[in-house]
Amino acid sequence: MAFKIEPYSNEQIAAGERLFKAQTSFMLGVANLNQLPLTTLNEVAFAGRSNVGKSSLINAVTGQKGLAKTSNTPGRTQQLNYFNADDKIILVDLPGYGYAQAPENMVKQWQKMIFAYLQGRVNLKRVFVLIDSRHGIKKVDEEIMNLLDKAAVTYQIILTKTDKTPSSALAKVLAATELKIEKKAAAYIRVLTTSSEKNIGIEEVRAEIASLI
Repeated sequence: MAFKIEPYSNEQIAAGERLFKAQTSFMLGVANLNQLPLTTLNEVAFAGRSNVGKSSLINAVTGQKGLAKTSNTPGRTQQLNYFNADDKIILVDLPGYGYAQAPENMVKQWQKMIFAYLQGRVNLKRVFVLIDSRHGIKKVDEEIMNLLDKAAVTYQIILTKTDKTPSSALAKVLAATELKIEKKAAAYIRVLTTSSEKNIGIEEVRAEIASLI
């Protein structure tokens, strides 16, 4: 990129730590939009291909291993799962998209529900789009990014599983990702790099979420 992104300050990191030292609790699962909770709290949502590590990241960020249910079965999460972080902000775990076994009508139904959610949720402040650092942005990821651009919802890329990606390959994926989002209308410029297993980049994700309260 042509401009420099400043690292998070000690104050921002500390704010993220304070937020997630408190209890984060499961609120409810939403299977259709009529069930969306009425709340004045800001929300951040996590989206990504199935098995990209959404649930693992949420557990790492909140410091609660069993909060979001993880599974090796692609497409296990079929609803929007709501988590309340200390009555200050809500985390929303969106259903995984793009797994090979999904029938086309299910994918269309997912897109329709998510687009309606994105358009109608005024307190949704950001969507974190998770990308597996070993593979980079795929076509299905671009489709979701285009959906977010169309809905005018700010989104931010988080590269996951960086402990499984050699540093030279990670640098290339990061550069390619930054180049891609320069052309996206609603994309936030800072790309986060994480490993839930090794606790890499988790404090930066916490700091980002805390800044949106």
